[in-house]
Amino acid sequence: MSTDTPQPAETVEDTPPTTDAADSAFSSDTRVQTVSTAFNDYWARLRSGDLGSLPAIFGLAVLVILFYGLRPETFLSKLNLANLLTQAMPVAILAMGLVFVLLLGEIDLSAGVASGSSAAVMAKLLIDGGVNWVIAVLAALVTGLIIGAVIGALVAVVRIPSFVVTLAFFLGLQGIALKLIGEGGTVPVHNNVIIALANKNMPVWLGWTLAVVCVVLYAGFQLLRQQRQAAKGLSRHPMALVLARVVVMAIVVIGATAVLNQNRARVTTIFLGGVPWGVPLVAVLFLICTFVLQRTTYGRHVYAVGGNAEAARRAGISVLGIRMSVFMIGSALAAISGIVAASRLGSVTPDAGAGNTLLYAVGAAVIGGTSLFGGKGKARDALIGGLVIATIDNGLGLLGAKAYLNYLITGGFLLLAASIDALARRRRSASGR
Repeated sequence: MSTDTPQPAETVEDTPPTTDAADSAFSSDTRVQTVSTAFNDYWARLRSGDLGSLPAIFGLAVLVILFYGLRPETFLSKLNLANLLTQAMPVAILAMGLVFVLLLGEIDLSAGVASGSSAAVMAKLLIDGGVNWVIAVLAALVTGLIIGAVIGALVAVVRIPSFVVTLAFFLGLQGIALKLIGEGGTVPVHNNVIIALANKNMPVWLGWTLAVVCVVLYAGFQLLRQQRQAAKGLSRHPMALVLARVVVMAIVVIGATAVLNQNRARVTTIFLGGVPWGVPLVAVLFLICTFVLQRTTYGRHVYAVGGNAEAARRAGISVLGIRMSVFMIGSALAAISGIVAASRLGSVTPDAGAGNTLLYAVGAAVIGGTSLFGGKGKARDALIGGLVIATIDNGLGLLGAKAYLNYLITGGFLLLAASIDALARRRRSASGR
């Protein structure tokens, strides 16, 4: 009787993938992006409501084209461009501080008068105290930090709404400034270093040196970041896009430096050129704020608390400490804004920082792309929004327009920005972002 002998089972050997298969797998790896993939991702974010600063950039471009068409001989002149940057500096610095507060969905109505009160402390120490300008500036910064710490404690610890606390400080700080300076009084600022911030220019060689250093450092940072992401196997942008960013940044920085280094004087026998000293100050503050928000654990905690405070608390984040710190940062930057404003005007008055200063700063942050609902915004929003505010003021001034038009147009831009923010937020919620 024959028996069927069991046949050995067929074994399937693991064979390495062919070169084509390996290439296909590599090309499908999400860590390796192409330009078209990056563009599609960006377009998807736009469609989902993540507009960022794009509306503000578009609005700024429209304003530049409009005012250039109406005043082609003056609006983009070398002298007016320098004036435009100087006008934007105090508002942009104040707005950068407000970005931290707005990221938590809070508001600081006292930021404007905090800048004026801090500047008043500095001016009084310079004139009456005869102290060194370094000590006077440090005293102004400490004043801003103390104001922010008290506001932050009342909001975070006592749980008083920020609107009420900062409204009370808006009124109280004006009284302190009035006490320091006196009703109808003015404290002149004659210190050469302080005055130079908004009224003097850097040497031409120094402006070019800083421009080249900025471009080299930016390029090095982008390439180093790309290398680190590749080493860790993280998703990264294509090298072509990174190089395009570097080229655009180089064109903007070198182009602006070339324009500002030209002679802006109307008399050829006088040289009035160079980058205003306040520009590198704003640039340094911008870099610091951007680094803190985008590259530190603290910055991630700020966004987390602004997005969902209860979830952040359960994750072990000190919500109380974050709330206090953002008001301190906002008031410290407000103090710097007050110093720059005092430099530009050459004096400090009891109403310094009052009036429309705060409204323009909040408008700059919101117009630039920072959300009033919290959790969304960047330091660059303050710069772009500050340029929009300054462009409106500067352009209408060149046209000799009535003051009411400035208020109407600025208010319209703010309302439009808030509407875009609300609609984009609704779109993001619908798309699950």
